[in-house]
Amino acid sequence: MTASTANAQRFREFKMPDVGEGLTEAEILKWYVQPGDTVTDGQVVCEVETAKAAVELPIPYTGVVHELRFGEGVTVDVGTAIIAVDTDPGAGPAEAPAAAPQEAAADEEAEPQGRQAVLVGYGAAPSSTKRRARKPQPGVPAQPEPAMAALQAELNGRAAPAAPATPVAPAVQPAPAAPAGSAVPAAGRPLAKPPVRKLAKDLGIDLATILPTGPDGIITREDVHAAATPAAAPAEAPAPVAVAAAEPGTVDTAARERRVPVKGVRKATAQAMVASAFTAPHVTEFITVDVTRTMKLVQELKQDPDMAGLRVNPLLLVAKAFLVALKRHPEANAAWDEANQEIVYKDYVNLGIAAATPRGLIVPNIKDAGAKTLPQLASELGDLVATAREGKTSPAAMAGGTVTITNVGVFGVDTGTPILNPGESAILAFGAVKLQPWVHKGKVKARQVTTLALSFDHRLVDGELGSKLLADVAAVLERPKRLITWG
Repeated sequence: MTASTANAQRFREFKMPDVGEGLTEAEILKWYVQPGDTVTDGQVVCEVETAKAAVELPIPYTGVVHELRFGEGVTVDVGTAIIAVDTDPGAGPAEAPAAAPQEAAADEEAEPQGRQAVLVGYGAAPSSTKRRARKPQPGVPAQPEPAMAALQAELNGRAAPAAPATPVAPAVQPAPAAPAGSAVPAAGRPLAKPPVRKLAKDLGIDLATILPTGPDGIITREDVHAAATPAAAPAEAPAPVAVAAAEPGTVDTAARERRVPVKGVRKATAQAMVASAFTAPHVTEFITVDVTRTMKLVQELKQDPDMAGLRVNPLLLVAKAFLVALKRHPEANAAWDEANQEIVYKDYVNLGIAAATPRGLIVPNIKDAGAKTLPQLASELGDLVATAREGKTSPAAMAGGTVTITNVGVFGVDTGTPILNPGESAILAFGAVKLQPWVHKGKVKARQVTTLALSFDHRLVDGELGSKLLADVAAVLERPKRLITWG
């Protein structure tokens, strides 16, 4: 056995698993261990957030944590090693993990070419700068800074600023004045970076007419702007300089904005909503219904011994009414299979409940909800909501939904036009229950009223079927005894 093989068997890497259905990445929310901690097989070492839920990850090794490859808050691709464990810490000093040689190799690849080996170390590396040094112009002496500024101003068609006189060596003869509009000859193509060249082109400036001030004879943006500046008025009659005022109504809001990366549940929700909205043709219908009798039944059920310890609320009866209506119209419980060009009719109902959590909107579902009794439905609904609020909903709990209910009424909203959960046929929005004037038995009375909205996939559910489904939900809530006669 080679040393590298023994090292690989000793230091075991735990890779980010696919904890859901085809997930590609997850964010590390929290580490429960640190390097040097002892871990055992099956111990939870971290919590990660996938595109569907927060999940705790157990490690399949026993040993000592050697390295955490990523910190908290980092999104890691599935299949990437996130932690290394020394499974034989008593075998002596720990060797470097396998990742170290790769880093060294990368350093070797980055070694500049052309360096000559000497007895100790390497000789000086050649400069990476490929530009030529600026050559002195024929007949033009090297100019001190004030003289360069004067020459630049002259080239740009402006009067040179006044400068203190400097002694000139008598042996140097001044260059003959260039004709008006001519450029100082340049040795080859003017040196400038692509953005500077584009700037000069946009401003209509010929780079050959600009005297560079940058290192190695490079023309800078400042040189281009200086060349584009209009000629100043004569010194004896200076023009008043106007101070540029901020454009009226312009407000800098950058300091009052925050940017947050799109990831986790928010990223998954955004992708799902876009896919649904632009794939399934949505139709939304509305109905307003008197739910006074349903609200009375809620209060009675709270006192029923069979419902003791269970959460009883209007949403529970709305869910039951939806299930009864789907039983009467099973064609609405279907899915569109685009790949096979088939409609899949489902003889079971996995009822999704949209839940707002600190990490965003998730839609876990109650499996085979249509076959459950009211106490069973209440129990699972309560567990589902509690688990979602704790951020512990598993990806499996959010898979396989067929229809969904969203309770916008808890926010005081009358109704809305909900977007279908991808792969589902319908979603029912339950609005706020409010005391309103209502004609009841021929008289206007104060009644408890709500508005329901049903969005459905028009490829699967036509107008007649959708209307009947929504009308039956409303009918059950108006007269909840239909839960018995229709159920």
